[in-house]
Amino acid sequence: MTRRVSIITAAYAPLSDYFKATIESVTAQELPDGWELEWLVQEDGEHPDLEGMVAGVPGIKYAANNAHTGISATRNLALTRATGDIVQVLDHDDVLLPGALQTLLPRFDDPGIHWVVGQADDLLPDGTRREYESALPFGRVAAGAVNDWAIEHEGNWPIHCAGLLMRTQLVRACGGWGGVPVDDDIVMFSGLSEIADGYNDPATTWLYRIHERQTHKSAQWRERSSDGRRVAMQRVEALRATGLAITGDPASAQASHEIEVGPAAKEGTDGRPWWKDQA
Repeated sequence: MTRRVSIITAAYAPLSDYFKATIESVTAQELPDGWELEWLVQEDGEHPDLEGMVAGVPGIKYAANNAHTGISATRNLALTRATGDIVQVLDHDDVLLPGALQTLLPRFDDPGIHWVVGQADDLLPDGTRREYESALPFGRVAAGAVNDWAIEHEGNWPIHCAGLLMRTQLVRACGGWGGVPVDDDIVMFSGLSEIADGYNDPATTWLYRIHERQTHKSAQWRERSSDGRRVAMQRVEALRATGLAITGDPASAQASHEIEVGPAAKEGTDGRPWWKDQA
């Protein structure tokens, strides 16, 4: 049976200077046997302008918000369109290295592995790369271990969430990306990694681009830098207090096709809730 990976990219035209390199890195990927790829580019902003850049790219599925909703909502809108068993996060200024998906996707052959991450080098403005030593041991990472590390290091996480691959249904079960102004990915991952084992692969599989217009360097991000991490820590605390755990088999859960819903219910007569008129 063919399996699918859905790459999720939240894009924004005013900050898309490096998007061409991202596109090239995705189109150059080769997949393991039995896998196929869809790339969900979701463009934020009131004046979308990137559809032409991805037109004709194999596997591309483009959509625009036609409003400025922020990165969390943009990622979640892309998630509603995902049909893959696995979602791969990729920001529109980062780069997948050759062989990235061939290296990481086979880790999901183990039904007990629910998220995977490869190592990232910083891609500096002059084109050179800067390596980092992994904060966690390589190999299988037990549920909760990532958050233990974060608790010990004042709410800083040892996994770079911009390069994660995760089982789609678990991302949905954990509520998708957190509805916070900053660190929406950490809020999501704190919950997912608390209940699910993952894998920290030693291979360097992607490049994290460093530039002056990065989102996390904005004034808003600096002002709210502790808020998202505080929400993530509260989520971990709540999960541990309630004892929530996986009881099903996420590895066998297929990502659903797009779900159809009816029109939004409107107010009934005299401004009453619509269901009052159904009695």
